[in-house]
Amino acid sequence: MAASCDGSQSDQSSTFEPGIDNIYEAFICPLTKKVMQDPVTLENGQTFEREAIENWFRECTQNGKPVLCPITSKQLSITDLSPSIALRDTIEEWRARNDCMKLDIARQSLYLGNAEANILLALKNVRDICRNIRLIKRRVRNPQLVRLVTDMLKSTSHEVRYKALQTLRVVVEGDEESKAIVAEGDTVRTIVKFLAKEPARGREAAVSLLFELSKSELLCEKIGSVHGAILLLVGLTSSKSENVSTVEKADLTLTNLERSEENVRQMASNGRLQPLLAKLRSPETKASMASYLGELALNNDVKVNVAQTVGSCLIDLMRSRDMRGAALGALNKISSFEGSAKVLIGTGLLPPLIKDLFYVGPNQLPIRLKEVSATILANIVNIGYEFDKVCVGAHHQTLVSEDVVENLLLLISNTGPEIQGKLLEVLVGLTSCPNSVINVVSAIRNSGAIISLVQFVEVHDNDDLRLAAIKLLHNISPHMSEELASVLRGTVGQLGNLVGIISESTTTITEDQAVAAALLAELPERDWGLTQRLLGDGAFEKIISKIVLIRQGEIRGKRFERTFLEGLVKILARITFALTKETQAVSFCRENNLASLFLDLLQSYSQDNIQMASAIALENLSLETKNLIVLPELPPPSYCVSIFSCLSKPPVVLGMCKIHQGICSLRDSFCLVEGQAVDKLVDLLDHENDKVVGPALAALSTLLEDGLEVENAVKLIVEADGLTPILNVLLENRTENLRIRAVWMVERILRIEDIARELGEEQNVTAALVDAFQNADFKTKQVAENALRHIDKIPNFSGIFAPTLANK
Repeated sequence: MAASCDGSQSDQSSTFEPGIDNIYEAFICPLTKKVMQDPVTLENGQTFEREAIENWFRECTQNGKPVLCPITSKQLSITDLSPSIALRDTIEEWRARNDCMKLDIARQSLYLGNAEANILLALKNVRDICRNIRLIKRRVRNPQLVRLVTDMLKSTSHEVRYKALQTLRVVVEGDEESKAIVAEGDTVRTIVKFLAKEPARGREAAVSLLFELSKSELLCEKIGSVHGAILLLVGLTSSKSENVSTVEKADLTLTNLERSEENVRQMASNGRLQPLLAKLRSPETKASMASYLGELALNNDVKVNVAQTVGSCLIDLMRSRDMRGAALGALNKISSFEGSAKVLIGTGLLPPLIKDLFYVGPNQLPIRLKEVSATILANIVNIGYEFDKVCVGAHHQTLVSEDVVENLLLLISNTGPEIQGKLLEVLVGLTSCPNSVINVVSAIRNSGAIISLVQFVEVHDNDDLRLAAIKLLHNISPHMSEELASVLRGTVGQLGNLVGIISESTTTITEDQAVAAALLAELPERDWGLTQRLLGDGAFEKIISKIVLIRQGEIRGKRFERTFLEGLVKILARITFALTKETQAVSFCRENNLASLFLDLLQSYSQDNIQMASAIALENLSLETKNLIVLPELPPPSYCVSIFSCLSKPPVVLGMCKIHQGICSLRDSFCLVEGQAVDKLVDLLDHENDKVVGPALAALSTLLEDGLEVENAVKLIVEADGLTPILNVLLENRTENLRIRAVWMVERILRIEDIARELGEEQNVTAALVDAFQNADFKTKQVAENALRHIDKIPNFSGIFAPTLANK
């Protein structure tokens, strides 16, 4: 059986081509037993199908046999073939007559109420006739028949719909008129629907038909306008479950549909971006394609691909007055990811971008486009690139050159809020990089811009602008803390605005709150004037309220909670630096039981900065304890004792602190012993972060100060298992500051003879003290020397020579 052009076997069931009119024997090729298409005659008068007899001759030659006539079996002297034109014309007339009769029968069978078998037979006849017509280069115009076949797409039978799709593909192949008929009404929508709802072979037939229809330029827009058509076709091209033919036809169909710009836009929206990128390089379509590219939602991988493919083209478009808006829109879209931003930097985006931003004069960028340019620059700067190595100016300036930064600051002061916000984000990005923050700080300092930058804190109608300003101030605060504190002290409202942001009544922590708290936390903690302002404005009460609400879980915000809480604790800790200057600070700490709060915060596991700030605060509070203790009132001596002093005994006073020799409490005198803080501070000595260990040591050291009961304090530390961790800090010698503190504490501990005797046998302790004695700073050397005397490693020369001097 012959194979059909759609890959399936022909449904022809007999050797001879079926027909309604009689088939004459002369029409049949003796070799193929089929009606001939191109009859030719041999020298002996026998007629065959040209292709069949040529194959016969070829086989005879290949087998080394003489060329014989297939009918007479006699050898042929010549193998010339003469076209049988008259017979061919007669066959064509017969075929046309026969096809017309078959089509009449098909028309009568193609209605939805007919039996499925009759419909399928009619569709088969239509396919066969169309193929035959195509072979003999004739066409039969039959709009009614095309519409009848199209109606079969509404059948409830999968088989009928499948065969109808196949039949329509054969009918419309190379025939623009038939394609137009098929595209009438909602037929294209129905075919598209089959892409999603038919079985696999139905989808293949549907996409094959769409492919044929898409060859008509007039129908490309109609196919693309069907809702979901391009999305379904794009999906088929990336499908792993569809057969290869379906995938290939879907891809070819989309290629045809690219002739419509609207289709190209839809393809880009559905993830097929290459057609748009190709048209972006075309002079006729680059403006519209760049404009649409700026509207698309792109994933990060696609942004990189776009930057690599058309980045240079978009940068070139920036130079065109008519196209720079579209180019900037597209660059804004693809510059928001680190990978694509780096590609654009390498492609040379920064010099023209900076030039357009700063240029004032004829053909300058409109304000609207300057805002887009500023946004692109902010996108690029925030990836953390080494901008001190990227040239952006004619004189080899970089983005962090002082004159470029000063121009940015000048532009900030002379533009509207939207551009100001984006340019502040640029400075935020530059100051986030350790290599460039110093340059920006220098430019801010030299231009005196700190005052104008602080003023943005007062903005109330533009949250993005205010947030960018606070972020910038936070980034530069480690380098300009004194200047910042001075400005905030000297103005009315700005400090209050920061506190107001922090204390906003919200159930979710915002980025504004977290950054504002982090900024205030960076200001010099010993700036008494600033602390006084905060105390007078009631800021510390608001800070405490926020800390309590966070710890109770009433305020949440996983993204910013850690930063916010760290900032709040550091701000609150600054009041403990003012205890010696202002009784109001002491009263505040007592009234709000700050020592207890910091002691609780000390146990904020995995939050190093909070533990560090809490330990520092406890150290400050503990240092003030000796000034706040209440001395007990002693009873007057009895009459006998007043006469006979030898009978007197020390009075017994209950509730006395073993360390401070007075009546203490955690709330009123900030006593670490009464607050049972020793154990908690000792626990921190094993912390892996040196910045936590140092403040914990310092807080414990306050119990070993002169004037206190050091021996009792040492016993408390030993009972809390603190001796070993303290010695470990000494032995590990992690940092010089830790060593200085550890040597001081060990010297105090070694004043206890029993401990000195025991540790004197520890060679590693001796070695650590000797190392400090030899290599530390002068003051620590002296302390180490005293410690070595306690364990008899250095002779006490004053004791040796004292008797001799006395004798003299």
